[in-house]
Amino acid sequence: MGYRGVAGVLLTAPPQDRPLAGILWMLATGILFVGVNAIVKHVGSELPATQSAFLRFVFGLVFLLPTIGVLFRTRIDRGSLRLFGIRGAVHTVAVILWFFSMARIPMAEVTAMNYLAPVYVTVGAALFLGERLAMRRILAVGVAILGVLIILRPGFREIEAGHIAMLGTAFFMGCSYLIGKRVSGAFDPAIIVWMLSITVTLGLLPFAIAVWVPPTWEQVGWMFLVAGFATGAHYTMTLAFQAAPVNVTQPVTFLQLVWASLVGWLLFNELPDIWVFVGGALIIAAISYIAIREAQLRRSVTPQPEATKAGH
Repeated sequence: MGYRGVAGVLLTAPPQDRPLAGILWMLATGILFVGVNAIVKHVGSELPATQSAFLRFVFGLVFLLPTIGVLFRTRIDRGSLRLFGIRGAVHTVAVILWFFSMARIPMAEVTAMNYLAPVYVTVGAALFLGERLAMRRILAVGVAILGVLIILRPGFREIEAGHIAMLGTAFFMGCSYLIGKRVSGAFDPAIIVWMLSITVTLGLLPFAIAVWVPPTWEQVGWMFLVAGFATGAHYTMTLAFQAAPVNVTQPVTFLQLVWASLVGWLLFNELPDIWVFVGGALIIAAISYIAIREAQLRRSVTPQPEATKAGH
């Protein structure tokens, strides 16, 4: 089964039969990600988006220090460096757009539209990596697009710059995931995370300098907390996928939309919109189907232990 670990890197691990643990870890993941969103929303009106993003990634490097030895021991060829650089560039754009959106549209809408990234990954994998796009996957992509249209409701409501930015966020994040998928088989996951973190930090640096506002110690503390929450969320997500198969853990991600709506309502006076839930549910249903179907296909082509022993 495939899952995305820290910073969207595609990893693999055999799921264990611990569904309750998987659900609990995924619940913790959702809470941590909503915490990230809430803090960014709180600080977003006080610091420029690119500066907030830069501080988040700088502080995120601190949490990677325990694995820095792997970085120094690994030799990276020129072609891979080019791929890491391209990935860092597109991920930088995605991060800037996400921070921009979070400061301008409700948390629930950011959360719902962020689910669109795996759909871009599915289409991109078919176009650029030669993966087969069956009719059922095409229908699932269509359902996800319908979900986005329900959230945006063009012609019935004003589409703000934050909505357009979120469409761009999902697109560029999908591009980043595809490159991460391509290099995941050649390098240790820690290297992939380090290279993404370094390249994005460097990519954000000139944009942050251009709009730099001297942050207060309180704002620095908030952004350090964002980095900690984000790192913790990726770790608990990894534990969730290790504990249970994707058909158990994926539907739990819908609760993140519920919590984001509640936090937005209670802390930022953002009234929940029923159409965000309807559209978000369609998007999550579509990506859940794609993820579950992919897991089934992987199991169908993986030889059973008895089959591998037959020739010995």
